[in-house]
Amino acid sequence: MKNLTIIDHPLVKRDLTVLRDKRTPSNTFRGVLRRTASLMAYEVTRDLVVQRVGVTTPLEKTTGCVVKESIILVPILRAGLGLVGGFVEVLPAARVGHIGIYRDEETLRPVDYYLKLPKRLGQALVLLLDPMLATGGSAVAAATFLKKKGARKIRFVSLVAAPEGVGNLMKAHPDVKIYTCALDRELNGKGYILPGLGDAGDRMFGTE
Repeated sequence: MKNLTIIDHPLVKRDLTVLRDKRTPSNTFRGVLRRTASLMAYEVTRDLVVQRVGVTTPLEKTTGCVVKESIILVPILRAGLGLVGGFVEVLPAARVGHIGIYRDEETLRPVDYYLKLPKRLGQALVLLLDPMLATGGSAVAAATFLKKKGARKIRFVSLVAAPEGVGNLMKAHPDVKIYTCALDRELNGKGYILPGLGDAGDRMFGTE
């Protein structure tokens, strides 16, 4: 699929297996999720624009690079919070906004309840974070909100995705690149990804 990148690094595959396992306790789930997010950050930011600068080593002067682009992380509450720590470890200068969206259990449609974003969205690369891309409703709504606030360059980052969600997000926002660790088989009747890893928020915070 155009604009879809599957992050298939062996270490990501290893960690995703732990996250899928229903026996993995919440404390382990949180730690592995954070580590996986750090690994994902390298692929998501592979084409960042850098600027050459001078640097003096203990032996002589040479040249190095600094990241030229401004980066804003926007987790979709609450599960998206689990990805923030790992990305911040790799991108310590990134600013962080928050979008609160939940999925109505009957209609499966997104309902928004919170929005707090940094300024100058239009000048930054915005990474929209959510472990699950299921129906795509929350992702589409979040990307729409970001664009209304001025965001021009958005990338959606998830652990696992369903074909239905990928298709819906691409249809609504064809300019948004999608990064995920696995494109799973399908959604079940309740809108959960199969085989998936359950409800990421519940597993992270122990609220199952």
